[in-house]
This record gives sequence, C-alpha cells and structure tokens, in this order.
Amino acid sequence: MDETAAALGDAARWRIVELLAERPRSVGELAELTGLRQPQTTKHLQTLARAGLVTVFPLGQRRVYAIESGPLTGLERRLRQLVQTIEANADERDVVERYRAAIEAESAVADHDRWADGRTFTFDRVLDAPREVVWRHWVDADLLGSWLAPPSMTITECALEPTPGGRAILDYRDPEGRRYRSAGKVSAATEAEHLVFDLSVLDATGAVSFTGHYDLTLDSVQGGTRLRLGLTITETSVEAVPHIAGIGTGWGQVLDNLADTLGTTRK
Repeated sequence: MDETAAALGDAARWRIVELLAERPRSVGELAELTGLRQPQTTKHLQTLARAGLVTVFPLGQRRVYAIESGPLTGLERRLRQLVQTIEANADERDVVERYRAAIEAESAVADHDRWADGRTFTFDRVLDAPREVVWRHWVDADLLGSWLAPPSMTITECALEPTPGGRAILDYRDPEGRRYRSAGKVSAATEAEHLVFDLSVLDATGAVSFTGHYDLTLDSVQGGTRLRLGLTITETSVEAVPHIAGIGTGWGQVLDNLADTLGTTRK
C-alpha cells in the first residue's frame, strides 16, 4: 500500500495512470501525450510496474503497458476507511476550531489583569455508578489520574485530599514536553457528597495565571449519581487567555472521560 501511494505521488506518473485507465498504450504514445521524453516515461513506467500498477506486454518491437486495477482498488478501500474515520471523529476537529475561536474572543477583551474575575461555569453529568464509586474517582490519586487529563495530555501528578487543608494538585505535560501545573488546597469535604477546593494555574515562574474555586456535589439519583461541578475564577492575569478560553471545552472533555470510565450516560 505504501509503495502504491508513493508511486502515485508524482504528477507525471499520475497522468500516465489516467491515460492507461482509458486503454493500454505504448511508451511512445505515453511520452507524446504527457510531453515527457521516452527515457523519462520508461523510468516512470518501471516505478509503476514495481508497485504492481501496470503490466508490460512485449508485442514484437513494441512494448505496450496496461493498468492493473487491483492496487488501486486496495488504495480506494483504505482511503474510504480513512474518510470514514475522519467523519466519525469530526467532533475532535470541532473542538480545536472552537478553542481557536475562544482564544481570539478572549484575547480581544483581556486588556488588564483580573479581566475575567468572577466568571462562573457549571457542569452537570448523570453517572451510571454509585456515589461512593464516583467519589473515589475524585479523591483516589490513581483513579483521578485515569480521567482528569484532556486528550493528548499526560498527568504526572494529581491529588485531591478530601480533608480541610488537604492538597489539591494537577500536574501534566503535553506531547512536546511542556509542563502545566496547578496547585491549591481543599477547603471542605463531606465523604461521597461534597468537595470544595481551589486550584491556581501557575506559569513557568510559579506565578498565578488564575485561580479556580471549585464546588463539587454528588447526589444519588435513580440508577446512579448526579454530578454538579461549579467553578468561579479569580486572580486572572492577561497571560491566562489560553487557559480561560479552554475551560469550558477542557472540563467538558475530562468529565466525558469520567463518564466513559464509569460507563455512563452523558447529560
């Protein structure tokens, strides 16, 4: 398959294939129709032959080439599968486009520190799991690390210690190795019901980009647990634009991760 794609990656060879799709042709005829010299045409035909795309028929003093559809059919099947995969994951592209638009919109208003202070977000999910199981996925570091990172990010440290004054930490890196760190503390915790904590997103120097104040509640409902997460941001710096722009999408993604981990119905 790779050899087929490589052979078709040259414009002259692609034109030869188009001409042979109409009918078998000699080297001289192909050279005349493509505007190439005969030695160049022969070289291209040899490449196509090695890829199984053409077959040569010696006819006396002439050599006539014919197309072989098999490799093209295989390539068509692979391309169709690729298009289906792209279509099935179109929402992933939409996420990137929305994030870019959000950054542009936030950049237009982030002209001073504390520009986004007081902004609030609310997230709601119905999870097909008991409250105690959902709670453990928030306060057990290993379980928390299994769902909290957005796609392509890798968690290197995380903690939500469910006691007043307990540590709140989220440390992860992207595929390029850049590190992102948030630190804070838990201010209130009622087992399997309520968790209140702060997380300050830190820049490379350790300065606060912004602080998120989180309020998590878990309520038992028929068949599972309703999760509500409230977020209010303060201490926003101008440099926090990419972080603020990504809050809605980012938390939506990680809560979807949690939903998938627990095998839930998203709402």
